Amino acid sequence: MDSRAVTPVVEKTITIGLVSLFLAGMTATLFGGAVPSARDTAGSSLGDRTLAMATERVEQAIPPNASPVTAEHRVDLPPTIRGASYVIRTDGRALVLDHPRAAVGGRSRLVLPPAVTSVSGSWDSGGETVVIVRSVEGGLTIELREGKL
Repeated sequence: MDSRAVTPVVEKTITIGLVSLFLAGMTATLFGGAVPSARDTAGSSLGDRTLAMATERVEQAIPPNASPVTAEHRVDLPPTIRGASYVIRTDGRALVLDHPRAAVGGRSRLVLPPAVTSVSGSWDSGGETVVIVRSVEGGLTIELREGKL
């Protein structure tokens, strides 16, 4: 009895099995470690840029020489970072980005003139975001609010 025809079939079956195991292992490794880490890094970078842009827009809303004013300025924010919504809130004279993922977030100090007496409010991502500057007795107030101009 001649069994030479079985050898190529067995060889190809073993090769297919080994390639499948290799691909399964690489997929598990990438999606279990490397890809989420890269997504966290990209999300962190986008969060930093978003916070810097929001800080810049708040600082730009203050009129020159802190003159008496009532002004509203729209601020465009990305609807999500790393696939999740987030909040930018005030903390004294700083903006804080709160995100469900620990790798994404941050704090940015506002550079404000002494005439600014208070900074308040917050923005939820995905909505219309506005910064409002108002004259009050003794200076200016800044408010982060959601809504249309």
